Formats: sequence, structure tokens, C-alpha cells
Amino acid sequence: MWALCLLAATLAAAQPAERITDISVHGNLLTPDAEVMRLAEVSVGMPFSDGLTDTVAGRLRATKRFQKVEVLKRFASISDPSQVMLVILVDEGPVEIKPAEDGREARAVRKGGGRLMFLPILDYEEGYSLSYGVRLAVPDAIGKARLSFPLTWGGQKRAAAEIEQSLSGRVLTRVQAGGGISERENPYFEVDDTRTGGWVRVERAFGRYLRAGGSSGIERVSFGEGTDRMTRAGGDIVLDTRLDPFLARDAVYARASIDRLWFENALPEPDRNPAAPPSQYDAANRTELDVRGYVGLPLQMVVVVRGLREDSSRPLPQYLMPILGGTANLRGFPADTAVGDTLVGTSVELRVPLSSPLSIGKVGVNGFFDAATVYAKGERLADQEFRRGVGAGVWFSAAVIRLNLSVAHGVGASTRVHLAAAFAF
Repeated sequence: MWALCLLAATLAAAQPAERITDISVHGNLLTPDAEVMRLAEVSVGMPFSDGLTDTVAGRLRATKRFQKVEVLKRFASISDPSQVMLVILVDEGPVEIKPAEDGREARAVRKGGGRLMFLPILDYEEGYSLSYGVRLAVPDAIGKARLSFPLTWGGQKRAAAEIEQSLSGRVLTRVQAGGGISERENPYFEVDDTRTGGWVRVERAFGRYLRAGGSSGIERVSFGEGTDRMTRAGGDIVLDTRLDPFLARDAVYARASIDRLWFENALPEPDRNPAAPPSQYDAANRTELDVRGYVGLPLQMVVVVRGLREDSSRPLPQYLMPILGGTANLRGFPADTAVGDTLVGTSVELRVPLSSPLSIGKVGVNGFFDAATVYAKGERLADQEFRRGVGAGVWFSAAVIRLNLSVAHGVGASTRVHLAAAFAF
């Protein structure tokens, strides 16, 4: 982890000092752009520093004039990365047009009352099929917090209530909580996994690249014919220097997490992991490490190297076992290839954009090599045989959608077609 932090610092130090060359104000507002910039205390020509976007957003929220504030960093020049555009998105709430009367001209005025917003949900995960639905949201439902209700059907059936609050304090920058019910079929065991419960999460951002979080929750799990109650508490830390998660260049992403899990021991014996006696189900520590490096090459090409490890201090119940296969960790094999308590994987991928960097939608090709294995607790990594997959594909990336269609051959197995899709409305 320290080596990754040092790499990120070296990359940042090698770049020239960033400066704001343009400020763009957008959103649903009546306040003039000049007044928004005055309230934000920003101007063209001033230096751009880490944390400035959070500082500007905090200044605008402190005025109590806007229902929603978001400040983004964008590059104003392709050839000169030191030129930064600051994009300020603000929402003053609903407005209405007052018709001309009593000699006064028609004008726009703010309208009180809450709003119910709708956002489509479309998600595809290999092994779980397509999920679709809608998220109903009420901004500023409780103070400045957003209340939302995701409702989905298909691969994952889910109904929940969630609340989220962004903060500008020194201790926390975001608080989230929620509860609901979800159901989907486990692709390996081919039984329904139904969960009912609630959770809470807190986050703290440290500048642009580093953030830490903690979460806890409790779930009642129905898995096949058995039931269990799981309580968890844990934390995670993320280092992310990417500007574009898919087409990042000369960047690193690393996430490390640990969760303490407590089980009720209510699962009947046939539904337990056969390798574990009942006494081992009292509690377990589950860890995950996901590290990715992005190296830019000429002609927009990018090499992506990834390492992944999911582990547990004790054997896990079947509904928590990591699953090997598919686009998640091993292309060339189905998404229900094998399960275990520990999963280790690595991949090397070359991404080659074919479209212009200025295009709204980008198209390209990629080639990759995956290797991964999964095994039960008590076994050694040195004794495992890694399955390997090699292949190539085409991809499309736009503002709200990413698609990747690839053909991969599992060494010693078969050739498969994989579809990966991500939608961000």
C-alpha cells in the first residue's frame, strides 16, 4: 500500500502546477453565474489544488441558497493537463413562470414544496442476468439529505429505502443508511438467496485520491431451505488516482477492506460448508484486496494490470463463498465455475481506443489474459492449480453506458462469449 501511495505522489509531482482557465456554471437556477462564482470564491487564473472542489461545494452549500451542489474538475486542454475547467452544478429547486399582471413583466420565481424524482435502473451482471427498475428520490427530504427508494426486477428483485447526506465537516464527508429486501439466484448452487435487513455507512475523503469508510449491518438470510442471521461491521480504504475508471492513464486504484462477520448458526447441517464443523460458524474475518495499475502507451493505448484476493479467517457459509468465473475474475470460464473460501486472481489487459479522444462515445478493442483459482480454508495457495483464460473483445464507452463484448478461451476448457455492461444514469 505504501508503494502505491509513493507511486501516486511521484506521478502528481511530475505534472506542472494546475490552474483554472475556465469556469462553467450549470443547473436549475435563477442566480446569475457571476454571483455563483462570487459565492464560491473562485475566478479564472487562480491555482487549482487538491480538495478545491470540496471546498467550493462547501462554500455554496453554506449559503443555504441551493438544494443541490456538485463541483467537478475537467481538463480544458488535451495537450496541456495543467489547464483545468471548473464545472459548478447547482440546483435552486423548482421554479414556475408568473404571467404578466398589474403592469409587471412575466418572470420566473422559485416554487416551494418537495419533488419526486425518477431515475431508471439498468444493471447486468454475468451469472445473475439483467436487473431493471426505477429509483424514486426525494431531494432534501430530511434537511439536506436525499431519500430514495430503489425498486428492481429481473436478475435481482429488490425493494429498499435509502438515505444519503453529504457533509462538509472535518470528520465525515458522507453518511448513508438503508434497509430493504432483495432476492436473486446463486449461480453456482442454483438456489434463491433472499436477504432482509438494514445497514449504515460513513465515509471520509482525504483530498482527491484517498478515502476511508466504515459500515455495519444486519441481515436475515434465506438460502435454499435454510435461514441464518448475519451481523457485520468493518472498514475499507480506497486509493484512486483515475480520472476515467475505464480509460485511465498512468494511474492506480487500490481497495482494501476487512469485515467482522457474526452468524446465528441457524443453517441446517446439509446447507453448511461440508469442510467446516458447526463450531466454526460463530464468527469470521473476511478480507478483500483489489489492486489495479494503468500505464499509458503511445496511440492512446493503455495496459491494465490487476491483482485480486478475497479471503476469510474461517470457512464461510455457502451464501458468502466467492464464485470463480466470468467477467468478474476469469474470462473463458462460466460465472459458476467453482466456489471456495479464498479466491486469488490476476489479469493483464491491453485497451486500444479507435475513436478520437474528443468523441462523446469512444470505441476500441482489447486483448487480455486472466488467471485465477478458488479453494477451501485450510488448503495452501502453493498447492492450487490456476485456471487460465485468454481472449479479445470490442468495447464502447459513453457518458452513461459501458459495453464490453469479448471472446475468451479457457485453457483446457471451452471458448465462451462474455458480455459486460455498466449503466450509470
